[in-house]
Parts: sequence; C-alpha cells; structure tokens
Amino acid sequence: MEDSKAPVSEHGGETSKADVLEVAASSGSRRAAANRGLAVLDLILRFVAVIATVGSAIAMGTTNQTLPFFTQFLRFKAQYSDLSTLTFFVVVNSIVAAYLVLSIPLSIVHIMASRAKYSRLVLVFFDAAMLALVTAAASAAAGIVYLAHKGNARANWFAICQQFDSFCGRISGSLIGSFAAMALLLLLILLSAAALARR
Repeated sequence: MEDSKAPVSEHGGETSKADVLEVAASSGSRRAAANRGLAVLDLILRFVAVIATVGSAIAMGTTNQTLPFFTQFLRFKAQYSDLSTLTFFVVVNSIVAAYLVLSIPLSIVHIMASRAKYSRLVLVFFDAAMLALVTAAASAAAGIVYLAHKGNARANWFAICQQFDSFCGRISGSLIGSFAAMALLLLLILLSAAALARR
C-alpha cells in the first residue's frame, strides 16, 4: 500500500509544480504585455507633446503686429521679442520640443524591452525637469498675457489688446499648446512610474 501511494504523491507534486509554473508564466506575460502597452502610450504622448510645444513656439515666435497709423518718426508695433518673458517662453518650448524628439528613440526601446529600468528612471528625471521648465515659462507668459488684456491701473500699465488685437490673440493661443504640454509631461511621468512599479 505504501509503495502504491508514493507514485501518486510524486505525480501530484509534479502536477502542482507545473500549475505553479504555468500561472507564473501567464502572470509574467500579462505583466510584459501591460508594460508594452504603457510604452506604446508613452510614445504616442511624446509625439503629441512635440506637436504642442513646437506649435506654441512657432505661434509665439512669429507674433507681431503693426498698427495701421504711424507718423514719420513714430510707428506702433508689438512683437514677442519686445518682452523677455515671451522670449523665454519661445526658448523653453523649443528646448522641451528638442528633448521630446530626442527621447522618442528611448521610448521605442521600451516597447521592445519592456523590463528596462534605468532608462525609465532617466526619462522620469528629465521629464520632471522639462515639466518644471515649461511650467515656469507658461506661467510667466500667462501673467504677461493677463496684463496685456487687463492692464494694471495701480502701476499705470494700460491694456494694449484693444489696439493690438491680433498680437494678443496669437500670444493667448500659444499658451494652449504649452499648458497641454504640461499635462502631457505629467502623464508621461506617471506612466513611467507605473511601469517601474509593475516590475
């Protein structure tokens, strides 16, 4: 009786081990598929963020308006380079766009090698730095746009948007892409953190 029970026990142990291995393999493949899905979403968001930042930089960098009335010695003209804050906005959006383009190959690597860790940490660090930069630039530019629309009576700064309506419309529109890039960079950081947490 004892001899007949031993093979059954051994067979049952082998079946149990096989089940455990199968479950582990299935769990690992699901985790890899989820990480690959996160990497694909990361790549898409980077492309969208590039479009947003390039659009903002171009919209602001090509903004100027000259009023139709002027004299021989005086001409009324507004352009983004008249204000250092708006120049900073253009430079920062250009830098962030260039960084995002350079980060795309690394994002593609994460699709193929979903278990990569250190490269994701590098992306999280630089994404956070770019988020801080674009937030500073967009916030500063938003303050200038507000003053252009509303003015400040206490400081004797007059609203100029009644005269320079085209100029104000362009600089206001350029903020949309920059604030969208802020949201996208935040999502990219969260995606990288989620991928790292799933390892």
